[in-house]
Amino acid sequence: MNIPKLLAVNARKFPSGEALITPECRLSWSELHDQSLRLAAHLHEQYEIGAGDRVALYLPNGYSWVLGYFAVINLGAIVVPINARLTSAELEYILGDCDARVVIAQGEHAERASALAPCLRLDQPSAQLADMHARWLVADAAADQPCTLLYTSGTTGKPKGVLFDHHALLTVATASAVEMDMRPHSRLLHMMPLTHSAPLNVFLLGGTYVGAAHVVLPEFHPRLLLDTVEQERTTHFFGAPVAFLLTAQQPDITERDISSMQAWVYGGGPLSSEQVALIAERMRTDRLYCVYGLTEAGPSGTIMMPEEHRQKAGSIGCRGALHTEVRMVDEHGNEVIGEGTGQLQIRTEGMMLGYWNKPEATAECLHSDGWLDSGDLARRDAGGYYWVLGRAKELIISGGVNVYPREIEVALEGHPNIVEVAAFGVPHPQWGETVKAVVVLREPVADLQAELSAFLEPLLADYKRPRLYAEMQALPRNANGKVMKHQLS
Repeated sequence: MNIPKLLAVNARKFPSGEALITPECRLSWSELHDQSLRLAAHLHEQYEIGAGDRVALYLPNGYSWVLGYFAVINLGAIVVPINARLTSAELEYILGDCDARVVIAQGEHAERASALAPCLRLDQPSAQLADMHARWLVADAAADQPCTLLYTSGTTGKPKGVLFDHHALLTVATASAVEMDMRPHSRLLHMMPLTHSAPLNVFLLGGTYVGAAHVVLPEFHPRLLLDTVEQERTTHFFGAPVAFLLTAQQPDITERDISSMQAWVYGGGPLSSEQVALIAERMRTDRLYCVYGLTEAGPSGTIMMPEEHRQKAGSIGCRGALHTEVRMVDEHGNEVIGEGTGQLQIRTEGMMLGYWNKPEATAECLHSDGWLDSGDLARRDAGGYYWVLGRAKELIISGGVNVYPREIEVALEGHPNIVEVAAFGVPHPQWGETVKAVVVLREPVADLQAELSAFLEPLLADYKRPRLYAEMQALPRNANGKVMKHQLS
């Protein structure tokens, strides 16, 4: 099986079943399949796109994005999703790095892209496709043929291209469908950028694997989420933690009918136990799923089921998702057994082929035995549950003692006036590093240092407590909702 064949099978099995619902259109599986083949034929005839060529998608979520994705893969080419919020300079870097043959774009995005590479404008795709009579046969791609090149979010530097084949992506799709109980009658709500691995591989492909309907909106807004759930009776949603926190804060949420939802899935960052409790109460749900993983792994990793949240909210679960193993190793690479602290490693059938044109970087994190270094430090409790402590590169060493930023953040998140927080290390002439915390507050505080120091005194040992505090209106985040700590100082 490959992705084009999966789409073709859905067109035969569910010809009139809803496949794609966007503000512009409602398409059945047969219509989505037909239109993707028409666009594939156009790409081949006009640009001679074929197997192995890289074609970039520089579009917001929507009809054109989904159509372009399936069209490129139908040709046996490699699709390169690029977040629509990236600047011209960021776009130029990625297009140059992957040597894209064509960029599919529309509107203002086409204006930026056309200065850098050949650009296929899809400003009115439905009208344009009506004139494309040629068809393209479904690609007979091998399972190990590369098909998708996803660029990492670049929270610490230049993004790297992560290359996947059909087998890896369909493995992730299968795991998602099984673990989250996706069915042909399911209706998946997409509001996170499809240019990132979880929205794309876990949700778009997971739902496609079973023939579920996709409700795709260009961006996230909490009120739009509530409106869409009510109107479309969606069943599954994936979002970054900030999406859930913003939705839970909506003043009328208890009056909204969101009872159709069967799976609220969060990932891409941590939620504390207090935040999980708030979301569960305000959104009146016991159907929260926590997923943890890396783009490089598909993004396979751990999963924590709804019933586990009652006792272990704040952790990332105790097991790998379907087709995935997770373990913890010490600084020497030896596996940590039982309770303890170490770096998480992942081994999965959904693993990347490697970083694009970066064999040394691939070898640094992906070992010959198939284990991938996550770069995340975690603690495992007596019950086998993992609690993320932060990135290994973000570990703070103050006076020779290890300090874990996530432990500090969890403690501060318990303060009633704190909306969000980021803790990190800054240079100190005597101790090497000291802890600084940047907070977003609900209400102003007269003496932030005194207020938060007193709050943390009974919660954290002295060496863990921040010596420096700062306030911001909002933490800097990338397009996938992850806090970019390298922009804080």
